[in-house]
Amino acid sequence: MAGGSGFEEFVAARGHALVRMAYLLTGDHGLAEDLVQAALAKAYVRWSRIVAMDAPEAYVRRMIVNQHVSWWRRRRGQEESRAVLPEIAHGDMADLHASKSLVRAAVRSLPVRQRAAVVLRYFEGLSDHEIAAALGCSASTVRSQISRAHASIRSSGVLHDLIDNGSH
Repeated sequence: MAGGSGFEEFVAARGHALVRMAYLLTGDHGLAEDLVQAALAKAYVRWSRIVAMDAPEAYVRRMIVNQHVSWWRRRRGQEESRAVLPEIAHGDMADLHASKSLVRAAVRSLPVRQRAAVVLRYFEGLSDHEIAAALGCSASTVRSQISRAHASIRSSGVLHDLIDNGSH
């Protein structure tokens, strides 16, 4: 039987965290929700096997990352249009929003595998081995991807303003 025992409870308990992770991968709330929905639809059909593995969340995270990579590869050659809305500062929160915006831009500038490793490490708090399981690679590959991401962000200068502003 598809779905069944514990699936609804899993989605209720972890759905928000999965969408947050997907948002950090995609940078788009709607796409993040679509990504999680697609992964959960696939997980529902296989739920009895997934839950038997004793790590359903790790498995679903990997499904989300794989789905994201698949969508990214399909769209890579296509042009994408987005409406760019101006950010509106509200009181003292302007600096915080600007900082978050810079960090999101830095993460979005990374190649998809590096971005996934960074999101899983710094935003989801996973260990090298947990990230490796989610991405289907070795822990040393995870460390290499994160190291390359650090170097890329440093050399891009995307966070230069944030670092300069924080030193005053």
